[in-house]
Amino acid sequence: MNGLLGECFGTMILIIIGVGCGATINLNHSYGKTHDWFYVSVAWGFAVTFGVYVAGQFGADGHLNPAVTLGFALFGLFPWSAVGSYLLGQFLGAFIGAAVVVLHYYPHFKATKTEAEGNSVGIFATMPSINNPIFNLLSEIIATFTFIFILLNLGNFTQGLKPLIVGALITTIGLTLGGTTGFALNPARDWGPRLAYTILPVPNKSAAHWEYAWVPMVGPLVGGILAAALQVSVH
Repeated sequence: MNGLLGECFGTMILIIIGVGCGATINLNHSYGKTHDWFYVSVAWGFAVTFGVYVAGQFGADGHLNPAVTLGFALFGLFPWSAVGSYLLGQFLGAFIGAAVVVLHYYPHFKATKTEAEGNSVGIFATMPSINNPIFNLLSEIIATFTFIFILLNLGNFTQGLKPLIVGALITTIGLTLGGTTGFALNPARDWGPRLAYTILPVPNKSAAHWEYAWVPMVGPLVGGILAAALQVSVH
């Protein structure tokens, strides 16, 4: 049975990532068809790598993501007593990080007058490449499930080179499953910066599109819970 399950789930991940790459680069309106998507995916991968290293040095588990924290806690993989502080830290850190970027690029926001020129909430948060809320939600569930299911099989991911592997995983998810919604995977990563864009004096800013924000909140949480449930049920 272990051989059956291992080969089944391993091959499932193989095909999700491999075929997902084909879909990402070939299908119309996928973010993956743009020339800078590889740049975006790699940058977010390194962002997670170094975030995990910093969190680990402070004695945290390097979740950086409510979908990880809550999914783990629901199935006994993380203590409930620490959930509140982790969630607060994640959302607060995401807001502060976005505020730093506003400050750093302030003259460039002033020089970028319209959403069409690039001054949009997409700098800070995710938006779908095709607006279809049900399928956008499914995309976030599937991408986050895949991410966290693999993450759960890496063991302690704050030690040694493991954070680099986690970053490579994020890059891989972006390159293969991120073309539909911009792969939020993480409610804090989306909501913290979206709130910063909403309330900070960002020059020439456009709409924050809170009507979409439920998708990168609900989708990752559901995906994380499903991944943790599967992990616990088969081990």
